[in-house]
Amino acid sequence: MGQLSPNPRLRLDLASGPIRVVILTRDPLVRAGLAAAVELRQDVEVVDDMTDANVALLDGDVEMTDTSIPIAVLVSDENAAAEAVNSGAEGVILRTADGASLLAALVAIRHGLRVIDPVLVRPSVPIRVQPDGGVDRLTARELEVLDLLADGLSNKRIAARLEISEHTAKFHVNSILAKLGASSRTEAVVVAARRGFLIL
Repeated sequence: MGQLSPNPRLRLDLASGPIRVVILTRDPLVRAGLAAAVELRQDVEVVDDMTDANVALLDGDVEMTDTSIPIAVLVSDENAAAEAVNSGAEGVILRTADGASLLAALVAIRHGLRVIDPVLVRPSVPIRVQPDGGVDRLTARELEVLDLLADGLSNKRIAARLEISEHTAKFHVNSILAKLGASSRTEAVVVAARRGFLIL
């Protein structure tokens, strides 16, 4: 399966401090297995009380009404992934993900990024997290340009990749910066990731 590590294209200053995860599942054996997997990392601690947690990990159809902390949901298929995203989950992780992938996803989510398992992103079931209120939506072409921006491509290379003129590529880049309120290409990528425009 695809790795769920934080996007290596972004250079973010991650907040310090331990990651305290509350695991919500109806199966005590599943909870034990997840706890053992995430606690392999020294700065990750599993807690029992929601008030002590800064990340929540939900298994299956467990519902969570407290959205004051980031939520990651374990799902089994694309439909469940789409439902989780539409419900506001910051992370959508395949139930069969290995421990390393799960840990990487939790770290990214804890630090303000959104994570969707690449395996769950199929053309037939498009998953695109909606942007925060007050921000103009990006067009389909702008989303393509944004993905190439995140790869560090210049306007010239973006134009070649998308088979458009360099002038048109520059126009799309400027439009993206304006819509995201960013002053640079790098800032646009960071803002886009935090708002869910980029799938990590």
